Amino acid sequence: MIKIQNTKQYDLGDRTLKFAKRANVYVNNLSKTISNIEIGKQLVRSAGSVGANYIEVEESLSKKDFIMRIKISRKEAKESRYWLVLSEPKLDQHREKDELIQEVTELMKIFGSIVEKCRS
Repeated sequence: MIKIQNTKQYDLGDRTLKFAKRANVYVNNLSKTISNIEIGKQLVRSAGSVGANYIEVEESLSKKDFIMRIKISRKEAKESRYWLVLSEPKLDQHREKDELIQEVTELMKIFGSIVEKCRS
């Protein structure tokens, strides 16, 4: 079994949870257009799934299982970024949108790096 070393400054479980919570707040504050409602539903699901799948990573049973679950977290992060890009924020939400896109992009890169290190 592969263990992920968690430190206070780099706790991916906590980081993915914070991302999901911020995404929920962002969605709740979007204007209620038909497209934002549908995009928001998808974003809430995928943002929550990033962290939910990461919890499964921490409980993986084998290296193969570990890699598959990290890949799923990365896939959900990519999907979250897609929905964020499609969302139409209010004027005062553009900064939050950009910050969420930056955070989820960083998560994608971290998950990708973990996959690459596991293949080595």
